[in-house]
Amino acid sequence: MENLILCHPKASSGQDPNQAIVVKCKVPQTIPDDHVLLEVDRFGYSANNVTYQALGEASHFRYFEFHHAPEAEGVSSKTHGVTPVWGFGTIIKSTHPQVHTGERVYGYFAPARYLLLPVSSDVNKYAFFVPRPHLPPDRRPYNQITRCAEDPLYDPSPTAEDLTMLYRPLFWTSFWCEDWLNSSNYKGGSTQIIISSASSKTAFCLAYLIRRRNALQGSSTRRVIGLTSTKNLAFTKRLALYDDVFDYESFDTSLVGNLARGRWIYVDVAGNDALNARVRDHFRVCGDSELATCIALGLTNVSASTIDPLSLGWGSDSETPHTADPKVEHFFMPEWLSIRKQQLSVSAITQMQKEAWTRLMADCGTWGVSLRRVCGPEQVKAAYDEIVRRGLAPEDAFVWTLWGESMEYGSRAKL
Repeated sequence: MENLILCHPKASSGQDPNQAIVVKCKVPQTIPDDHVLLEVDRFGYSANNVTYQALGEASHFRYFEFHHAPEAEGVSSKTHGVTPVWGFGTIIKSTHPQVHTGERVYGYFAPARYLLLPVSSDVNKYAFFVPRPHLPPDRRPYNQITRCAEDPLYDPSPTAEDLTMLYRPLFWTSFWCEDWLNSSNYKGGSTQIIISSASSKTAFCLAYLIRRRNALQGSSTRRVIGLTSTKNLAFTKRLALYDDVFDYESFDTSLVGNLARGRWIYVDVAGNDALNARVRDHFRVCGDSELATCIALGLTNVSASTIDPLSLGWGSDSETPHTADPKVEHFFMPEWLSIRKQQLSVSAITQMQKEAWTRLMADCGTWGVSLRRVCGPEQVKAAYDEIVRRGLAPEDAFVWTLWGESMEYGSRAKL
């Protein structure tokens, strides 16, 4: 059988990292002990993956070290990287006694047809884990392969799987950030929240959750204001998740008439130092309004000026990392989740997540995000090239598969 893997030249190789290639290689016929061979059915592609690629070689993130490029003519792990993707697949062969052929799984896969993965001894009915001792322990969430049959959030319908690949990697960051804010009574009773990169999924899911909290508490006292680029302004307003939306260029002026007295929170999703300074400066001259805190939401340990996803030409509202700033309070989901696991039972956390996810799946269909499915290696390569040329609009959501359009998802191959 023939495998196909989507790869990118590493910037360190001197080649253009935007020139993606689909590499052909053989599927291993002999599976080592304690391994699984997956048939990767399909995977999501969004601004999140743009960040993964841009930071593939960054010493802190090392996204290219989750899945290694195949050895083929003109391609090797020294010259090329594989950008991880969130996807669904089916186990077509297993040599681990606790993981079984035919299982439907979800995880942090390679954009490929087939994927061979080792399985650690840490296996339970909900998930198993890929051992990656060369990566830091906090990468554990990326190493988890979810077993769909026991996943309380799993819906087997194709539409639900597609939405899972697009929202699940980002939604939980937003969910636990809102939970963290609520635990502090929104930093001492703040009633105004400004969120940058407002057209990104991380940002507008946070806005959605704040509004949900208002509804649950029977209150409309918290207002959410979104900041976005001019080209994304119309889409962000159409989401109807913000009380107001302003563009980066003129938000200072626009806020003058909207700047309510009291405590404000600024959530930085864009990771733009110049914008952050402008926001802080704006509040310094407004004596009746207090900026209670600035929160960097997401990754915090790399400078966007050093390795910038925007240099790829893919727009200004991707889920980008943040530069370190001593005046900014960083939110890192694994740290807060670790605290909540000490405060709440596993069943309570599971129920919280199930209720939030069920509501998201019911509500997100009205947000105007168009889902585009792309099938086949040539079509996937063309779709990638189009993103490089034209950018990635916030309303665009992709689900890609390296299988042909005529093939059904799931259990195509037999070994």
